[in-house]
Amino acid sequence: MSHDPQDLSPVFRIDVSQSASDPHVPNSPQTNQGSEITALLQQLVIGQDRQNELLEELVDQMGAAQRQRVSELGQWKEANPLLARRCRAAAEALSQVQTEFLQNLTVEVNDNFENMMDGEFVLNEFVDRYGPRLAHLNGVLQLLSQLSAQHPVNQ
Repeated sequence: MSHDPQDLSPVFRIDVSQSASDPHVPNSPQTNQGSEITALLQQLVIGQDRQNELLEELVDQMGAAQRQRVSELGQWKEANPLLARRCRAAAEALSQVQTEFLQNLTVEVNDNFENMMDGEFVLNEFVDRYGPRLAHLNGVLQLLSQLSAQHPVNQ
């Protein structure tokens, strides 16, 4: 059983003729392929350079927005020192409430985990009962903590 070399994909064919293997022969397939690879690599480098420029711009913009926010928060704290101290006290108290809430939540999970695994109703009931409260509590606690932070983080 003989195979015709033309039936094979170009990936599996190797041209060993003088012109194909000699890099000094102009317009040889190897020279053309090398220049194509070089051009593609140059395009990749140009693309990566552009991507790096865009990422630097994005970081600069995000950093500027963060610095603006920290500056405004600092100005607010200077204008409202008493309220900032009250926010700190409220954040500390609410943190204790959150700790108690999480303790109750973990007890509920540990007591009912088998029912939660077996029945969708019990799991949905748990999520409905604890999910929104936990999300809102975390949001309020985060806000109070940011408004009462002693030293804003500069980036």
